[in-house]
Amino acid sequence: MSSHIADDNLRPDPDRELVAIADYVCDYRIDSAEAYDTARNCLMDSLGCALLALQYPECTKHLGPIVPGTLVPNGARVPGTSFQLDPVKAAFDIGALVRWLDFNDTWLAAEWGHPSDNLGAILGLGDYLSRKAVAEGKAPLTMRDVLTRMIQAHEIQGVLALENSYNRVGLDHVVLVKVASAAVAAHMLGGDKSQVIDTLSQAWVDGQSLRTYRHAPNTGSRKSWAAGDASSRAVRLALMVDKGEMGLPSVLTAPKWGFYDVLFKGEKFKFQRPYGSYVMEQILFKISFPAEFHAQTAVECALRLHAQVKNRIDDIERIELTTQESAVRIISKDGPLHNPADRDHCLQYMVAVPLIFGELTARHYEDAVAGDPRIDALRGKMRVTEDPRYSKDYHDPDKRSIANAVQVFFKDGSHTEKVEVEYPIGHRRRRAEGIPVLERKFHDALRTRFPKKQAQRIYDLCLDAERLAATPVQAFMDMFLI
Repeated sequence: MSSHIADDNLRPDPDRELVAIADYVCDYRIDSAEAYDTARNCLMDSLGCALLALQYPECTKHLGPIVPGTLVPNGARVPGTSFQLDPVKAAFDIGALVRWLDFNDTWLAAEWGHPSDNLGAILGLGDYLSRKAVAEGKAPLTMRDVLTRMIQAHEIQGVLALENSYNRVGLDHVVLVKVASAAVAAHMLGGDKSQVIDTLSQAWVDGQSLRTYRHAPNTGSRKSWAAGDASSRAVRLALMVDKGEMGLPSVLTAPKWGFYDVLFKGEKFKFQRPYGSYVMEQILFKISFPAEFHAQTAVECALRLHAQVKNRIDDIERIELTTQESAVRIISKDGPLHNPADRDHCLQYMVAVPLIFGELTARHYEDAVAGDPRIDALRGKMRVTEDPRYSKDYHDPDKRSIANAVQVFFKDGSHTEKVEVEYPIGHRRRRAEGIPVLERKFHDALRTRFPKKQAQRIYDLCLDAERLAATPVQAFMDMFLI
């Protein structure tokens, strides 16, 4: 006969990892002027990405109420549309728009991700709460509150990623979007520390997305709406806890049944630094190219070589790409590429296009361009190798480089110089160079959706930090209606 020992049913104290996040969200005072200014730039950049995504039917088919024709009193707006949605669906729509073109900000560490994905939850819920407050004769949230929540969400997602790789156990980084959005959403709803903790526990226990849709042979469009899905789920869980749903205090550490044992191979999270404003200050902007961030500097290298190779494409014998370990592992691909989502996560494709055309835009991932036989011909001539120094500097917290180098060799024995770029234009070390480009990107995106005067009003407001911060959230969102 076998014996069974019952599980210990004493209710534990909450996991300290949950408590640390709740303490940060509820108590930490952000006093970094750089963080707030970077958040303002991040807001512009993210909304610009969202407006550009509205040009793509594969994205817009996901937008709007789940039941067509549904109108929600005090509903949240979706920028660039006329939708008026519940905050859960609004979070999905805004999040999907921001992420669709793989053109929003990036965080690279042991785990990578895109912290502005959390803007879906922050704007969707913030707009709804502001409209509800005004309807009840109360003061609405302001855009200063939105910027504060952005800094917090960036920090939570980024710090949890610094020393902990979720992709190595097969989980997608959007788990961190769900966790960060859950924390800030709970507090936006007026939750105290215990409710923030309960909401976080629900996010961790919720079951997490696999990375299947980001990797060959299954790379597909889900990667473009997965973050919107995560942020909307976070809002839903926060609303449930707001109504009294209980939490699971040892969701991470419970023996056998907790996140660590079930999904993290028994390992516990490691932490490099406490929560503050580091992540927003260090965030990477994808300013020039809608491309997976590990390839950003490779694209810059290819553009510098375009003039030397554009008339000699057929004479190329081989192309040597030198990169970091992360790029080798996640975006180096041989063989056929089946859709735009496959192509914008292929290092070789993202180098071939600017070598040939002298540019890389979202349209270059579509079938019309991908059918050019020169692209796959060049991909077949590329050799990808890791430079250990690039990998080391990638993880160095004082450098955080994303280096690549490209060199082209011709059949007659001649070759180009080896072009190396260590820091992309969106890096903190290139802020002075990058922000004017970011502002132009935002202005150009506004003009794809709005008449000139409406676009200019939005642009002028976003460049005026003090006036933007004081603007009520619902008034800001109304500026984006069509």
